[in-house]
Amino acid sequence: MSRGHPTRAVVFDLDGTLLDSLPLVLRAFTHAVAPFGGRPTMAMFATLGGPPERIFGDMVADPKQVPAALRRLHDYNLENQHQIEPFAGAVALLDVLAKRGIQMGVWTGRDRLSTDFLLDFHGLRTRFESIVCGDDLDSHKPDSAGLIELLRQLDVPAAHALYVGDADVDVLGGVGANVDTILISQAREAQPAVASQAWRAVASPGEAYEWVMRCTAPLV
Repeated sequence: MSRGHPTRAVVFDLDGTLLDSLPLVLRAFTHAVAPFGGRPTMAMFATLGGPPERIFGDMVADPKQVPAALRRLHDYNLENQHQIEPFAGAVALLDVLAKRGIQMGVWTGRDRLSTDFLLDFHGLRTRFESIVCGDDLDSHKPDSAGLIELLRQLDVPAAHALYVGDADVDVLGGVGANVDTILISQAREAQPAVASQAWRAVASPGEAYEWVMRCTAPLV
């Protein structure tokens, strides 16, 4: 499937895109902030674009409680992160892209420490030429700075890149960087004004992987 330019690089969000992690992330956030009055929901993932220390202030009654909530989150993740698995077809897709000579990157709001742990745990970190995390820059999604920096590191123009994510902030970040973006809506109803800006809106990671395969298929 041609997009008008050859696809030289594919950039992925991590949680909800490559890793089936959102149910555990919700449990972790709930464990972290519930004692302080916070009540996270799955709906929050549409607008989250940075690591917990940047967003817990809005989830607890008193900002002074954020450090305690972060400690609870850290302890929960240490005990449970190993339960997170890649979505079916994710690793196979990365294998195909590597064989096709497609450069790959990760642009995630997750912090660097847990991102490295998860990618190392599943033997995936070396698949990606560039990884930009939520605490690598001062800004975070939907600001496009992380994606722009990642493409700079890959030395790939925006027109030759494709971004895949599952949140509204992914679409907005992709659009801001002039990168065609595939939105995975999962079971939620994406905001029409956001979904309309996606290059493609699909219901599941598997459908997104199929589009990536089409966009990177060799010309015959």
